[in-house]
Amino acid sequence: MNRSPDLNPIPPPSLRLQPLPHLTDTNPKLTPFPNPIDRNQFYRPPTGFYVSPSDIVLRHVTHDLSGAFSSPSPDPAYHRAGPRKNVYFESAQIRAAIVSCGGLCPGMNTVIRELVVGLWELYGVRQIHGIRAGYRGFYSMDPIPLNPKLVHNWHKLGGTVLETSRGGFDLEKIVDAIQHHGFNQVYIIGGDGTMRGAVKIFEEIRRRELSIGVVGIPKTVDNDIGIIDRSFGFQTAVEMAQQAISAAHVEAESAVNGIGLVKLMGRSTGHITLHATLSSRDVDCCLIPEMDFYLEGEGGLFEFLGRKLKENGHAVLVVAEGAGQDLIPRTDKQKEERDESGNLVFLDVGSWLKSELKKWWERDHPNELFTVKYIDPTYMIRAVPANATDNLYCTLLAHSAIHGVMAGYTGFVCGPINGTYCYIPLTEVAEAKNPVNTDDHKWAWVRSITNQPDFTKAG
Repeated sequence: MNRSPDLNPIPPPSLRLQPLPHLTDTNPKLTPFPNPIDRNQFYRPPTGFYVSPSDIVLRHVTHDLSGAFSSPSPDPAYHRAGPRKNVYFESAQIRAAIVSCGGLCPGMNTVIRELVVGLWELYGVRQIHGIRAGYRGFYSMDPIPLNPKLVHNWHKLGGTVLETSRGGFDLEKIVDAIQHHGFNQVYIIGGDGTMRGAVKIFEEIRRRELSIGVVGIPKTVDNDIGIIDRSFGFQTAVEMAQQAISAAHVEAESAVNGIGLVKLMGRSTGHITLHATLSSRDVDCCLIPEMDFYLEGEGGLFEFLGRKLKENGHAVLVVAEGAGQDLIPRTDKQKEERDESGNLVFLDVGSWLKSELKKWWERDHPNELFTVKYIDPTYMIRAVPANATDNLYCTLLAHSAIHGVMAGYTGFVCGPINGTYCYIPLTEVAEAKNPVNTDDHKWAWVRSITNQPDFTKAG
């Protein structure tokens, strides 16, 4: 490897700077150019505008000085995101491709819009193309030319104008198509499965020794991508989830022995359920994938809800879609069923809980009034436009991605760590998980608000 020392500064022994792939790793003859932002007729970069490769972001900012708990040593650090003084692409030679994959998420159109506008206005790029229908669109559909006028109002729309899909990942066909179309910058928007695919694309491009920048922009409404502070669309999802919880509360409060049951998104993590519970204060019990629960017996869900109904006359139960999957009976066929991304198809925990609640009440409280109102706002939440906070976040993500690729970095993800945007190797993000830590303060706050049981059986 014949890299400039400026691209790979040596950190002090207490830090471990995560190496970031660069186009010069496979093509050391590449030469940098002055950043075209210097020539922008409407903007003059002030002193300190450009980020140095020696600017880093620490993964951990809290440490225990008592020695009772070990701190990571050396502490992981990442390159800070932002524009560099020199770039490795000439604007006139850039052909950029933008693709969105996986399920819908508030903010997808904003990211696409800001990528187009940022490339066009900041760096003078004129050949920008959208890839339709996810990864399969690289080899099965013609790219769509994009420009600022076309995408002007996209941030006001839910979904993704480029369309999306799951599956369709054929590595050879995708990279062949990237070469065929002459793309030298590829922007990939998607969740953890999409990021794993992006790693393979990046590695295949390196194997072929192509000077193509690949960047991942993490998208998952569940907020289950690790390392970064949060993924875009998450705050919009929590805001919309509160509306569903409020409706469930009204329904429950307006009935005799009424239960409002809300199922929220979260296959493997309960972040939306947790944050919506903390925000609404109407929730009596919060069930997430990271915490097992049981229905019958002392300390079980039925006992707790029975007590709440006796005290208040109503209760609100919020459950993440991935919670309780091991409790729901499955046929042999259902045990093997997978979706297009290869994930186990989950059964509807909300419908199952509604059924079990009715059975419990009819058995233990015959001839007493009882109502369960079940609300599943999943597709309403996924399809809305991003709120103001997420729109701003999407803009910063898009611009961070552009600056990183222009600086010659590749095989990375952009995102905030401890509030500062940085570049993280794709391989790290693709492997990292972000489960709810049920030992930390946030889960303790949930327990203090709901007073729900810990669902730990005695003995």
